[in-house]
Amino acid sequence: MSSATHGTTPYYFVPDASRHPVMAAIGLFFVIVGAGQWINGVEWGMYMLYFGMMWWLTVLYQWFKQAINESEGGLYGRKIDLSFRWSMTWFIFSEVMFFGAFFTALWWARSHSVPELGSLENALLWPDFKAAWPSLVAGATTSPAGIVEPFQTMGPFWLPTINTALLLTSGVTLTIAHHALQSGDRSKTIKFMWMTVLLGVTFLFVQGYEYVHAWNDLNLKMSSGMYGSTFYLLTGFHGFHVLVGMLMLLFITLRLQKGHFTKDRHFGFEGAAWYWHFVDVVWLGLYILVYWM
Repeated sequence: MSSATHGTTPYYFVPDASRHPVMAAIGLFFVIVGAGQWINGVEWGMYMLYFGMMWWLTVLYQWFKQAINESEGGLYGRKIDLSFRWSMTWFIFSEVMFFGAFFTALWWARSHSVPELGSLENALLWPDFKAAWPSLVAGATTSPAGIVEPFQTMGPFWLPTINTALLLTSGVTLTIAHHALQSGDRSKTIKFMWMTVLLGVTFLFVQGYEYVHAWNDLNLKMSSGMYGSTFYLLTGFHGFHVLVGMLMLLFITLRLQKGHFTKDRHFGFEGAAWYWHFVDVVWLGLYILVYWM
């Protein structure tokens, strides 16, 4: 949020009645119905899904544009700034719980479920079961019947390590951009923000190449036992969050080029930075628990 450009900033801003919430709900309705019909083989479900997505994205564009105009118009004071900060804090906390559930699923399967299935108590039910993690051959973990095809695990070298370096570097460039904005150096801020966005895009391309390699060369798929499902679940959701964070940083950079934000009022920038640093921390956990252990 930038400082007021004209007039007097109100103590607290009360927005006018808005159509955006109900319009966004209508778009999501089409998305959900279309997706449900599509996965059940109904051809028109795909078109309804696309229509709903376009509707929803159009509403979000209009909604965000209105909020930006209100901010640049000097309508957002200290109380709104605090509400935005608390909202972003609780949002990131919900994301911590989101990934915490998936990390817990990985830990529980590896430390409890697989060893328990390989215990003497279950030996009569699963005489051919081998309680090994991760699986290197068909049936080594959860498939004594041989329904899981042989696959190889994804190690840390070199693609995951390259991606780790990319994300850590992006955290540095983003921090430099933040300090530049705080000192009033807009050109330096924009330059390092574009570097951060480029690093995020490169991360996504490297992860896409990693998936192609895992699927075709290692035969590592979602059906590759608990290891395969947790691998794609954790890395896939993280990749989606990198995409969202990269888009946030991209839009913040475009706003910086238009002259938005000042060295004293720039929570839009800070909120996106918080989210990006959170994504970095989650990746470090993934890098250690998924690729090394």
